[in-house]
Amino acid sequence: MFLIWYHAINKQYEIEYEVPPHKTISPLLNFYNNLSVSISIFASIMNKLSASTSPYLLQHANNPVNWFPWGAEALQKARDENKLILVSIGYSACHWCHVMENESFEDEQVAEIMNEHFVCIKVDREERPDIDQIYMSAVQLMTGRGGWPLNCVCLPDQRPIYGGTYFRKTDWMALLFNLANFWEQKPDEAKEYAVKLTEGIHQYENIGFVNEQMENTPADLEAIVKPWKQSYDFKEGGLNRAPKFPMPNNWQFLMRYAYLMQDEETNVIVRLTLEKMAKGGIYDHIGGGFARYSVDGHWHVPHFEKMLYDNAQLIGLYSEAFTWCGDELYKKVVAETIAFIQRELTSPENGFYSALDADSEGVEGKFYTFTLAEVEAILGDDAGLFAIYYNVTNEGNWEEEHTNIFFRRDDDAVLAEKLGIPADALVDKIAGLRNQVLEARAKRVLPGLDYKILTSWNALMLKGLCDAYRAFDEPAYLELALKNAHFIKDNLINKNNQLSRVYAKPTGDEKLDAIAFLDDYALLIDAFIALYEVTFDEAWLHQAKALTEHTLDHFYDNATGMFFYTPDYGEQLIARKFEVMDNVMPSSNSVMARNFKKLSLLFDESEYEAIAAQLLRNVKKLMAKYGSAYSNWAMLLLEDVMGTYEIAITGNNAGAMRREVEKRYVPNKIILGGTKGSLPLLHDKFSTQTRIFVCVDKTCQLPVTEASSAFKQIKYLD
Repeated sequence: MFLIWYHAINKQYEIEYEVPPHKTISPLLNFYNNLSVSISIFASIMNKLSASTSPYLLQHANNPVNWFPWGAEALQKARDENKLILVSIGYSACHWCHVMENESFEDEQVAEIMNEHFVCIKVDREERPDIDQIYMSAVQLMTGRGGWPLNCVCLPDQRPIYGGTYFRKTDWMALLFNLANFWEQKPDEAKEYAVKLTEGIHQYENIGFVNEQMENTPADLEAIVKPWKQSYDFKEGGLNRAPKFPMPNNWQFLMRYAYLMQDEETNVIVRLTLEKMAKGGIYDHIGGGFARYSVDGHWHVPHFEKMLYDNAQLIGLYSEAFTWCGDELYKKVVAETIAFIQRELTSPENGFYSALDADSEGVEGKFYTFTLAEVEAILGDDAGLFAIYYNVTNEGNWEEEHTNIFFRRDDDAVLAEKLGIPADALVDKIAGLRNQVLEARAKRVLPGLDYKILTSWNALMLKGLCDAYRAFDEPAYLELALKNAHFIKDNLINKNNQLSRVYAKPTGDEKLDAIAFLDDYALLIDAFIALYEVTFDEAWLHQAKALTEHTLDHFYDNATGMFFYTPDYGEQLIARKFEVMDNVMPSSNSVMARNFKKLSLLFDESEYEAIAAQLLRNVKKLMAKYGSAYSNWAMLLLEDVMGTYEIAITGNNAGAMRREVEKRYVPNKIILGGTKGSLPLLHDKFSTQTRIFVCVDKTCQLPVTEASSAFKQIKYLD
């Protein structure tokens, strides 16, 4: 019934939902650049979003649409007036959200229809992922796909009856009229449809309790990876489709699988993918950092928005890959990406902002692209070398005439040989030219900044910095990590170990708004465990354990052995969902499963081990069907099959010895120790002499005093 009714409306109005290929858009207001001026100019015509703190909602505050934020006022209005609710969900860096706003939400004629027939609610998906999760499920059930902007029409009681993503203006107007008429003429049919669709939402991505005790074996891992291999792109890296998303967790699992299972085919695809991403246009060769994805199949043309969550995870991925194989390209990518984060996404309080927009001056990618003439104006006689290095041409290297996206083809050594100059001289020369272009680019109109500071995304960045410090022993990375960790601890955790998802700068005596979701807790627990491993400061580990206990009290469902995405004290929406499948970020349940496994080893907690095992059992049968959607779960399975080494380092020089141990790639390990500590495994292991204890399966081998000796106790390094 869902699809029949949906396609009937499509056919009647000939609505086309396929987002067109990469195109520029007509100019639109960049609300960020002059926020204070905009507020004063539009104060007289602002809607209910004007008091919001979300940059995305503020973008829409001067629309003629009578937008409401999600809340009691809007929901009560819908009930009182018996009006359909129009829930429109997006985020500030979303290109097609800007397009739809420009075409429809800023149009008086469209606004008149929306205001007359609907209660219109704008939602920032990054602030309220719980709402987005429900209505995304509805749209995926109806259409088989999703994305943003997400537009869902609901009954006055919030139950959805229709939805889609981007709509052209004429299609949007026709659809609104049709839905308003349908509600007026056939309300019983609308309610019947809402019942069925809401049932589907409850069942969507539902997980049951699995009692069966299953042994985990290498064959289980091979069953996940074997079908995955059919989609490897051995020419361009990644998977053989377009667009191409980085998917850091996918490649982290495959890297570990290739290494621990000695799979050469997977080894090749991981190395190729990391190289192609780092050399492609998806990477900002001037300022560092990655765009969200490439619209083509060879990493060339990026969707130019730059998200904190992507870059945080890619810092971790490339850091681990450096330890794995020592490629200097990976080290360069990490250093430049962290520099980008510090320069453009770090707040004065040491929090990390969420994103940079794809657009500036109303044009996607304008900030990042150059004509050859612009390069020549900046670099003069050196422009020719720069153009060769980054494939800049007078005609342009993408669909915008004369416009270039910088990307690389050859390795430095290969290109230097072609040019007949020393490789070191080439690298040094290009570095200087890059700085000149960076200085010139900084004078352009900047892309909009989404200045939200989110707990979950900050946790990903904190973890990425810890990974970078482990790989490169760069004190500045640890210093930045500690500053961020203290910011989170001081501003986003209250005395009851409740988190706030979004940081709000204190303006008085207001209390912390303790609204947060499972991903906030899961990712922060993971980050604090990582911070302990590089500092041996148990305060971070005990904070992680306290947050874990909070999730058990308020998120855990004993009936299914899974964690709800929302706490039991949170707002009651039309469904309470589990987040299970890994996507561009690992799912909150998979992160929690791995957290419980790590904490069970660190604190010798059998209950934690049982919870991790139950979570994995519940999901295991799903994993081989679509490995890419369960890569973080697969990481847990890999650790279970191969075992997890507990490496305890104690004594006066424990920190220095930790750095020595980190030089070898041992992905299935946790590290603990220091000069003092209360963890069970450290009992009776402290002395002034620095010693290394290698333990696995609750058995420790004899202590050694050299890292090389410890490596011999790890069976695949011997």
